[in-house]
Amino acid sequence: MSSIQRDEQMWNRVIALHAQVEQRLATALTRTHGLGLSEYRALGFLDESPDSELRMQELANRLGLNQSSVTRLVGRLDAAGFAERDLCPDDRRGVYTVLTEAGRKRYRDARGTYRDTLAAALDEAPDGTAAALRQALA
Repeated sequence: MSSIQRDEQMWNRVIALHAQVEQRLATALTRTHGLGLSEYRALGFLDESPDSELRMQELANRLGLNQSSVTRLVGRLDAAGFAERDLCPDDRRGVYTVLTEAGRKRYRDARGTYRDTLAAALDEAPDGTAAALRQALA
């Protein structure tokens, strides 16, 4: 087997592992905390940011979403009371997403579920892919 074939095979294993882990995380967060995976990650990025706020475009970039998708996501967070939109005082065209205390609480309540599910999904991954990744990235 050539190195190109090995690389392709390895990459396909990584993609499969990613899909399996993402599905388990999404299911656990939805069932236990009523959050989608992107919503959870958005709350996490906001929780970690200075002043608990990010420009919409920066949030979109961190989540790997386009502007339309992040607008809908922030709309859901706003409707749930987990985040608010705020206009940039220096540039009225700029819009920030600001984490609310309810959003911070929901994120922190869900963080344990996320971490436990992630660890279990990686531990149970077939064919040693997760173990190899852990070793390679350590």
